[in-house]
Amino acid sequence: MPSFYEIADQLHSWLNANFNPTWVLIIEMVLAGVAVIGLFAVLGLVLVIMERKVSAWMQIRLGPNRVGPKGMLQSLADTVKLIVKEGMTPSGADKFLFNLAPYIAMIVAMLLLAPIAFAGNFQLWDINVGVLYVSAISSLSVISVLMAGWASNNKYSLLGAMRSGAQIVSYELTAGLSVLAIVVLAGDLKISAIIASQSDGWWIFKGHIPVIIAFVTFIIAVTAETNRAPFDLAEAESELTAGFHTEYSGMKFALFFLAEYVNVFIVCALGATLFLGGPMPLHIGNWEGFNHAMDYVPSSLWFFGKTFFLIFLIMWFRWTFPRLRIDQLLNLEWKYLLPISMINLLIVTAMAILKWHF
Repeated sequence: MPSFYEIADQLHSWLNANFNPTWVLIIEMVLAGVAVIGLFAVLGLVLVIMERKVSAWMQIRLGPNRVGPKGMLQSLADTVKLIVKEGMTPSGADKFLFNLAPYIAMIVAMLLLAPIAFAGNFQLWDINVGVLYVSAISSLSVISVLMAGWASNNKYSLLGAMRSGAQIVSYELTAGLSVLAIVVLAGDLKISAIIASQSDGWWIFKGHIPVIIAFVTFIIAVTAETNRAPFDLAEAESELTAGFHTEYSGMKFALFFLAEYVNVFIVCALGATLFLGGPMPLHIGNWEGFNHAMDYVPSSLWFFGKTFFLIFLIMWFRWTFPRLRIDQLLNLEWKYLLPISMINLLIVTAMAILKWHF
């Protein structure tokens, strides 16, 4: 079975043989866009049913079990319901910003997929500052949340948006410092170079305890950044009805809903890439026989396996811990996670200079 890279290479060769370079570029851009939209649709369906099945498993119940075999088509039925549902715009809302906000959420998520390596040698854009690009673009997601909350002309929406803004801006610091730990060890911001630096072992194993600390703080921070429980203060149903998307319905609500799950996939894909080697197989030093056996597993399976493991971990958090209060949430970041991350980065830097890692 050909790999993603081989399929893309064959398609590129065929296009070059039949079209001029300008049309080749346009067609490839269109195909990449269609592929990303298709991936979004599939991720939405898969992650929603995964969330519901994981929550059912955690709570010792069945979960969806009517639509399709073992309820696996339930998210498809929900999608049809959202498509046919009427989209309402409140009379006092800023209609332009109200309608624009969900599209900005989706555009930011689409931009973040560009540097992610889904398999060995398969990326949409292998930019030389890939990690910086992801950090910069992900910070734009707060704009859609603030825009939706303010434009809705609803006090609950505005409160949810303000909470989300404070939360995302705060936890971005810890997430950034955790990512910097791997950048320091790999010596490069390029995603493909960071993956290549793990050819003899993943950083979570090679980097000793400081990298494990960076990994734990990263997972906590990105859980808060994506507004997932126990950090879902922006959507606290018991206080704010639904938070910043209280006034949204139909496909506009579905876009916010989809963007949240895609963002969870992206942060887990980034965590899998930086700490767990991404599409890189599990290699242990000079164990040639073991390493050769691991190479038989397709790189795309390694990538998606690690990513979905981290997604499961984040879902596990949701159905295990109670929601924090806003003061507890900010105290956790500013009094604990941020100082730990700063000290940990200094230790990792010293470790990289002295070559104390494997």
